[in-house]
Amino acid sequence: MKPVLWLLLVVSTAAAVYVSTFAHYTGTTRILAAVGTGVVFVGSALGLWLTSGRK
Repeated sequence: MKPVLWLLLVVSTAAAVYVSTFAHYTGTTRILAAVGTGVVFVGSALGLWLTSGRK
């Protein structure tokens, strides 16, 4: 499960960079894309934190 969470984290980061710099989205489309990538990023980071197995 951790490899999938890491993959989601990296892909959402790359997507956020793409949306904020290269994509020519405007208005609602840009907001929805940013929120979507942010939700995936936070969800995967939270999943990694919860499965970290700290002692």
